[in-house]
Amino acid sequence: MAVQVNVEKLKHAEQIFFNLYPDGFESEEMKAIAKKHKVEKMRQFVEEHFYEKAFEKSDQIFEDYVKLIARSSLVSVFEKAKFRDAAKVMSATEKEMMVNGMKAFLYGDQAAGFEMQIEVLERYKLAKWPILTVLGLYQFPAVEVLVKPTTVKGILKYFEVTGFQYTSKPTYAFYNQYRELINDIKAQAHPMLMVDNADFCGFLMMTMTL
Repeated sequence: MAVQVNVEKLKHAEQIFFNLYPDGFESEEMKAIAKKHKVEKMRQFVEEHFYEKAFEKSDQIFEDYVKLIARSSLVSVFEKAKFRDAAKVMSATEKEMMVNGMKAFLYGDQAAGFEMQIEVLERYKLAKWPILTVLGLYQFPAVEVLVKPTTVKGILKYFEVTGFQYTSKPTYAFYNQYRELINDIKAQAHPMLMVDNADFCGFLMMTMTL
């Protein structure tokens, strides 16, 4: 991806962060934020319910996915409610397609899996970035990313990214580019910031607004 990272801005963000929190994510303030979002509890839930072999029981996977969306603080209250209502009226075929899409995204052909989920969710006007990306973030937090519109637009603007643009309509192409950008930036960050991508993006947003 031909995107240049403004390292000076990254180092400036690091300086702000460590001035406020010398212990980084080990500071009590950061731990309190993680506790508020029930990060460990959500990751444990995903690890226990969305391992590859669990996908043999597609009905159970879909039920667990509905629970995941309902419990996650990373999905807005409005989107939670709309998804809950849509899940109640989805056909068996649509549910199966969603589950197959999730499995492919996590353990197979990511692009195909992403598009399968979009195809179903679009029918209910629910093809929203957080709904599509929250599962991957919880399962593989060191690699995958949550696409939260405000956060993404802020990061692209702050780092003056010109190689690609945010699109409100989800596509795997954008997801892949954004994920690569975040992991590229993180690779150039201070060792204490070599954390999962949810925390890293949180660090970026906190410092950009100061």
